[in-house]
Amino acid sequence: MLRVRIITGSARGARLKTPKGQQTRPTADRVKESVFNILGPMVRGRRVLDLFSGTGNLGLEAVSRGAASAVLVDQATGALMRENAEHTHLAARVRVESGDVFSRLRAFAARGEQYDLVFCDPPYHIGLWQKALQCLDRGKVLARDGILIVEHGADEDELPELQGLVRVEHRRYGHTTQVSFFQWKDWLEEASS
Repeated sequence: MLRVRIITGSARGARLKTPKGQQTRPTADRVKESVFNILGPMVRGRRVLDLFSGTGNLGLEAVSRGAASAVLVDQATGALMRENAEHTHLAARVRVESGDVFSRLRAFAARGEQYDLVFCDPPYHIGLWQKALQCLDRGKVLARDGILIVEHGADEDELPELQGLVRVEHRRYGHTTQVSFFQWKDWLEEASS
């Protein structure tokens, strides 16, 4: 069984349950720690959306580190994510949404929900990261000054065509994983002028 834990913050050391009998690939501790080191104090007080959440690993880590709230979205693991939120004593600041990520994104956009940090960690090698990236590029679920963090396979290099989002940071981790950070182009231009 995979061992997944909260690295730091109020729930430091708490072990998260992982699905039994399913192929899951939670973000490795070293990748997660690197991502949160890059984000640094930007996590505090932020509204977080964790897509393809699985165990709730990234969203719960963010709340443990001081994020205001997190919404965890996954089609198959809603009960497990709720259990992990309770186990880490973070449930009061966590909302679990069970269902298809793309239909949930459309619903969030229709309700005008926006998030400051969006984590997207879909299964590798089936094109979901590009589809999610394009969906987020078209909708306004990512706040104007928000950051989108996408985890994808080390050999998944082709960025889809984007209208508003631009990649601002990119890291490779071994032979299996890379992480790309995106922000809105118009906000970056305004912030730099």
